[in-house]
Amino acid sequence: MSDQPQNLSTTELLDAAVASLGGTRREGQVAMADAVTAALHKERHLAVQAGTGTGKSLAYLVPAIAHAQETGHTVIVSTATLALQRQLVERDLPRLVESLESVLETAPTFAIMKGRSNYLCLNKVAQGEQLAHDDALIDESEVSRMGRHIQRVHAWAQETESGDREDLDPGVPDLAWRQVSVTSAECLGAIRCPHGEDCFAEAARRKAADVNIVVTNHALLAIDAISDINILPEHDVVIVDEAHELDGRITSVSTAEITGRALKMASNRAKSLGAEGKDQRLSQLADEFAMLLGEFEPGRWVDLPDNAKQQLTAVGDTLRECKDAIARAPEGEQANEPETFAERQNLANHLATMSEAVVRILDVFATDNPSAHEDVVWMERDERSMTDTLAVAPLSIAGMLHDKLFGEQTVVLTSATLALGGRFDAMAAQWGMPKGTWDSLDAGTPFDPAKKGILYVAKHLPNPGRDGIAPATLQEIKELIMAAGGRTLGLFSSRRAAQQAAEELRGQIPFEIFVQGEDSIGALVDRFSKNENSCLFGTLTLWQGVDVPGPACSLVLIDRIPFPRPDNPLMQARTEAAQAAGRNGFMEVSATHAALLLAQGAGRLLRSVEDRGIVAVLDNRLITKRYGGFLRASMPPMWQTTDPQVVKSALKRLVETR
Repeated sequence: MSDQPQNLSTTELLDAAVASLGGTRREGQVAMADAVTAALHKERHLAVQAGTGTGKSLAYLVPAIAHAQETGHTVIVSTATLALQRQLVERDLPRLVESLESVLETAPTFAIMKGRSNYLCLNKVAQGEQLAHDDALIDESEVSRMGRHIQRVHAWAQETESGDREDLDPGVPDLAWRQVSVTSAECLGAIRCPHGEDCFAEAARRKAADVNIVVTNHALLAIDAISDINILPEHDVVIVDEAHELDGRITSVSTAEITGRALKMASNRAKSLGAEGKDQRLSQLADEFAMLLGEFEPGRWVDLPDNAKQQLTAVGDTLRECKDAIARAPEGEQANEPETFAERQNLANHLATMSEAVVRILDVFATDNPSAHEDVVWMERDERSMTDTLAVAPLSIAGMLHDKLFGEQTVVLTSATLALGGRFDAMAAQWGMPKGTWDSLDAGTPFDPAKKGILYVAKHLPNPGRDGIAPATLQEIKELIMAAGGRTLGLFSSRRAAQQAAEELRGQIPFEIFVQGEDSIGALVDRFSKNENSCLFGTLTLWQGVDVPGPACSLVLIDRIPFPRPDNPLMQARTEAAQAAGRNGFMEVSATHAALLLAQGAGRLLRSVEDRGIVAVLDNRLITKRYGGFLRASMPPMWQTTDPQVVKSALKRLVETR
């Protein structure tokens, strides 16, 4: 480390880091770093669109480190995916720290924070809980299989230093992990828990207490913002990467669910702890609740029939009574039977959470005016297990973020996809960014989409229908794949469409077709990238998660504009609310949703400066409808055509030159 550290500007720090890492100067990266620096100094929010290859991680990490060291305040970096968290903590930050050590007085520090459910709970491990055998939806072979997974986790618990699920290799199914972990609502708290001193989640939190950068996820950021408890370290800046997913992730965190099965399992747990007979009443209501939901068709609830109101009221009352009975521990239990006491407190927290969900649902219908509802209630049915779920979610997160996120710190939001229709306004409104408090920047991409990519809209094809992919569209897919020599990523609006296309084309084309669901996403993407003449078909996960540079992905096929399903209860409610407020509900909700996915899907094509290829949208509405211009303006600025012969010739030339 230098004896006399230099007082360098952000640009100079960025140049030093890039040089140390063996990189080259990128104008978009420099522009973004300067904009982030200015935002932090002026305490103004900032939205930055930075395409693939810009190097946006360094462009915000360097200013963040400089700010943290200058002010002594921690900077929070929030991501949507564990993959980006790992990239930041395991690759980007360690390399950046090493590159800046010689020019900063103090070596930068960082840590990662995840939700409690990502860590092993020593208390649950000590209890030795096994999968409930009375769960009628799981057969004995499944119980045995899960039991083996749980046993392996118990063995791992004796040797792990982190307790982090990501460090368990190979991993275990979610159902098994839930037997050895707790949510924040279920946690007893370090003081009351018999294993509090050794808690893995608490250890991670202590490690993050006094560092420059804390990397977390959108879910934990939301919990920290909306709860009265400070989960994250004190901070004055939040940087939100993968910001296009902020609305969805926070909506998910704010969604509560009630099922007859969950009520039944809670009653069984309560019975073993002595619930003064309240468990029997809860068990009876669990059966009645399941029967009640079975009388309804899946979909949104805009009113609450009297029988449903009475049933929910009874469930809520009984949950509270059961919680109170469970919470009354026998004298001396905490000292003499700490594990039983811990289970009692854990169940009491769980019952309270379900009770709060019931209250939210009932509150929605306290007014007869659906346009005044702040939450949305719907019932959904899992056809495989025939499990009915009653869910409640916020109509909008904009008000909450307006007050709790943007009102209390400076926020920088970045993604490859933010400027929908060429403007940031749609995303800013979705987030609830206060007017007049934010700036924006499109940092571009070094890949030059206009010269390297073609956007082809198959204007001659019939409108997409509800009865599967039309024969003419299947023929078009076949001809495009043949012209491309395979090398195709097929992004479909539904799993059924992806499977139909694969079934129809296998045997008609000489290329292997991988389909989502046949293996893990990671394994399929790996096989697709290594088998240059193959095809990979799938749905929403692939629209945003595939990074395959090189010729293996020369053609991205999109079967139709990815509007949300018309029966999506949350989207329905948001559209109606926008219409009631005098706004264009279709453009605000459905078109914005589709624009985000189209931009993300088209972004799968150009992943390196050498990449070239075609994005083919087989939905003529992208050209023929008025909203098509908004959608096209949201996608990378590629050269556009509707001529199939031009595209097929271009694909054949690509094959010849590679």
